[in-house]
Amino acid sequence: MTTLEELSAITAAARAAEHAVASASDTVRAGWLRAVADSLDAHSDELVRIADEETHLGATRLQGEVARTTGQLRLFADVITEGSYLEAVIDHAVPTATPPRPDLRRILHPIGPVAVFSASNFPFAFSVAGGDTSSALAVGCPVIVKAHSGHLKLSERTAELMLEALERAGAPKGIFALVTGREVGQALVADPVIQAVGFTGSVSGGRALFDLAVSRPDPIPFYGELGSINPVVLTASAVAARGAELATGLTASFTLGAGQFCTKPGVVFVPAGAGFEAAVAEAASGASGGKLLTDRIAEAFPAGVAAIASDPAVEVLAGEVQQEDVTAGATPVVLGTTAAAVAERPETLLEECFGPATLLVSYDSEDELLDALRVVPGSLTATIHGQPDEDLSALVAVLRGRAGRVLFDGWPTGVAVNWAQHHGGPWPATTSLFTSVGATAARRFQRPVAYQSAPASVLPEALRDENPLRIPRRVDGRIELP
Repeated sequence: MTTLEELSAITAAARAAEHAVASASDTVRAGWLRAVADSLDAHSDELVRIADEETHLGATRLQGEVARTTGQLRLFADVITEGSYLEAVIDHAVPTATPPRPDLRRILHPIGPVAVFSASNFPFAFSVAGGDTSSALAVGCPVIVKAHSGHLKLSERTAELMLEALERAGAPKGIFALVTGREVGQALVADPVIQAVGFTGSVSGGRALFDLAVSRPDPIPFYGELGSINPVVLTASAVAARGAELATGLTASFTLGAGQFCTKPGVVFVPAGAGFEAAVAEAASGASGGKLLTDRIAEAFPAGVAAIASDPAVEVLAGEVQQEDVTAGATPVVLGTTAAAVAERPETLLEECFGPATLLVSYDSEDELLDALRVVPGSLTATIHGQPDEDLSALVAVLRGRAGRVLFDGWPTGVAVNWAQHHGGPWPATTSLFTSVGATAARRFQRPVAYQSAPASVLPEALRDENPLRIPRRVDGRIELP
């Protein structure tokens, strides 16, 4: 367990490293990221073994997650060497304008040392070397990670490998550290050295840290991913055309990883009288759940299911609400209700239930469906299953206001890591616009600085007329490519 005295030394080292990390070239920082990725890949078997002992997620899933994690590191290396992440803008002086316009040049600079809180459900991709860490390091911010108690051994070993790789690659001391303990996590957010926080976890835990971050004498941004029920809409035409396939796909999605994905489809709107509920109940009865990540999650799962099932408009379609030994493994639960009930009591029926459970909501008309969708809490994703000849514009208009990613004819579990990906949504999905997946994650840990009538000698290279970095820029209102 990290002590408060040790934390003070760690944050002091991060402060001391801040200038060296920020002033390193993009090429050099990209080398640091690739060195970490290479080291994690080289030790993949060892890391997967430790992770499976602590999380029981299975070697196949964990091996894929290591690959995703190292892929993220390499993506951010590509992002910073491409250069547009700096958002370099140059507006030359126009002395003849009324009033005269000075020479103005703007660029994004690293925000400073960043605190990152690991997630329980992704011990690699949203953890010590995950997207928060890699995006912050990429843009030149030292990082201090608070390890998750659910996989401490893995966190410590991953941190060891990262530190060794960073040292071999020539990164400055203080660029990265790992701390443990709840009290230390709170002190980390309050420490004046820390300039931003990345968090993935529960609404209650995230809200407490969010309030701490913004109540500091110097409030700082808190980028939290907290809760998401990820609504799915099935049209009557889609169910008529491929109902059995949709039932199988939904079941596979909401039980994947024992229902512990942040993108799990937690509420599914289905046409009344189409028989879809029976198809899902049958598919779920043959599906397995799995061991939940922590005792706390295991205790919360049946309680969460019971809270929803206690509503008089809810029916248990498959599975058991009261599970005898959920710590040994949770089994799938399918609940059913109506769109009218959801519109009346969203605070009860649309509560996130972390684990292998989903709520099927029947609707009689498009108007009833849209009314219910408007009360759905902010989510990371929203999914539509329709047919090619259907007009889905009204659904899209509502759902894009409730989620950050709108999917068509697929399932939300599974998040590609690339330039176009967006992972975020309205509260409580995120506390800001987006989180740690996709190239724009780097934007969270930068702040804009404009230089007015500055001599060339003090300008960052990205803002000099000759464009020595050969990066994309906007000059006098036009995009210029190298």
